[in-house]
Amino acid sequence: PMKDGVIADFETVEKMIRYFITRVNKRKNMVRQRVVIGDTSGITEVEKRAVRESAEQAGAREIFLIEEALAAAIGANIPIHEPAGHMIVDIGGGTTEIAVISLGGLVIADSVRIAGDEFDEAIIKYMRTQYNLVIGERMAEEVKFRLGNAFPEKKADTMDLKGRDAISGLPRTLEIDNSEIRKALKEPVDQILDAIKRILEKTPPELAADIVERGIVMTGGGSLLKGLDKFISKETGVPVIRAENPLTCVVLGAGKFLEELKNLYRANLK
Repeated sequence: PMKDGVIADFETVEKMIRYFITRVNKRKNMVRQRVVIGDTSGITEVEKRAVRESAEQAGAREIFLIEEALAAAIGANIPIHEPAGHMIVDIGGGTTEIAVISLGGLVIADSVRIAGDEFDEAIIKYMRTQYNLVIGERMAEEVKFRLGNAFPEKKADTMDLKGRDAISGLPRTLEIDNSEIRKALKEPVDQILDAIKRILEKTPPELAADIVERGIVMTGGGSLLKGLDKFISKETGVPVIRAENPLTCVVLGAGKFLEELKNLYRANLK
């Protein structure tokens, strides 16, 4: 139901949010549900309104939007309220969120619609153009998990790809190694690198110095691509650290944000 970080199927998204709300609160009479939703920094006001409307239709009464980059930083236990610069790169399925954070807010941020889904598409395209082999999304994802890499490795891993010959139309199997997949992923990986460099170039000098010292923190499923942290570090000259739980940083950060809202609400009642 989501495409490139925005809603593509409103009805399905509404059902999905309603399902999650029901799972969290199994009581039939729901009392003012507070819902926190992560959004991309490049989202338009129209897209934000669509997110809110979907959540409202699903039964939410209080809706808070938080930038995914900020949620990822909170979930990665980055001390965002410090008067220092922290850089986060969250590579999800549809978008890559890049931000410099200081004093609890985004100093500079960008969202590029290049992420895990584009990794799969790049593999599919490469197999078609280089070997006339047509493979599906599931096979491309399996190849990404098993052979996907962004930095040369000493060990050459291989696997058999099963697909359809684009010329004969017959089933075909092809043995491929990790160096080929690195070539296939070069374009989307380079695009993410370019976006990171643009943010670093625009970062105020005093915050840039903090980032060089503390490093870039990577989160999201796309950050699990083998060697991606080494590649970005080599090309930028900045240390890169993958978060401890990259797959869950955004949702954990959104949960912590909600708890903070609850604490503020209770404090105001006293």
